[in-house]
Amino acid sequence: MRLIVGTIQILEWHQKQQSKCDDNMKEVRFFYVPDAKLLNELPTDEATHAIRVLRLSCNDDIFLTDGMGSFYHAIVTLVSNKHCFYEIKERIPQQPTWHGRIHLAIAPTKDVGRIEWMLEKATEIGFDEVSFLCSKFSERRQLRIDRMEKIVIAAMKQSHKAWKPIINPLISFTDFIHQNKEGRHYICHCYNEVERFDFFSELCGLSSKNEKITILIGPEGDFSIDEVKQAVNLGYKSVTLGQSRLRTETAGLEAVMMTNLSLRK
Repeated sequence: MRLIVGTIQILEWHQKQQSKCDDNMKEVRFFYVPDAKLLNELPTDEATHAIRVLRLSCNDDIFLTDGMGSFYHAIVTLVSNKHCFYEIKERIPQQPTWHGRIHLAIAPTKDVGRIEWMLEKATEIGFDEVSFLCSKFSERRQLRIDRMEKIVIAAMKQSHKAWKPIINPLISFTDFIHQNKEGRHYICHCYNEVERFDFFSELCGLSSKNEKITILIGPEGDFSIDEVKQAVNLGYKSVTLGQSRLRTETAGLEAVMMTNLSLRK
């Protein structure tokens, strides 16, 4: 996997520090701080982790990601019971490792843990936005978006991402496909009655890597055939992810990975 320039700079900085210190050298710590350049204090959740888990103290080095394309090298300036203040030393702007935009629209699984796992791994791979669909055969019609946000943020920090994927709340299938969205749109399903094209072949045939891609993934029982036909009539291309019959979360992750690979720089 290709590393972005900022990540290389951070790794080089860390290697220099290790050459100066002993085996107790701590690893690079990343914190999510929206509007990091305008603030000087970690958010409450991040401060709690920094103070109680990592036990940071004054003059410790930290790295911030604002979720909008920038890393920041900062120094801890003050630590109290509930607060952790910092001073930014350097802004490290990033470039994404893929072109275009990847939007996954997926019906959440009955076992919410499976969709949370998929969301974590998709964030590590790299994508831009997720929408959760409520379709005819959906078995889950409620989600805790706040919990999803925490999972994405943790995965973003762990994988050193400079952009945080957008998480949209549940929306009905019909409302979603009627939204006016730019780019190419695909619906993945298992019905032989509707002609399907190979999704990866479609991606490989794109004339430009700067495409906005939206892919729909259905629930455990798949979309209804009427939903598939409705989407196709609105311009969605009918596709398959291959010969294997995949679980919802596996299909979602494979769709993200295929799209990410096809749009990489």
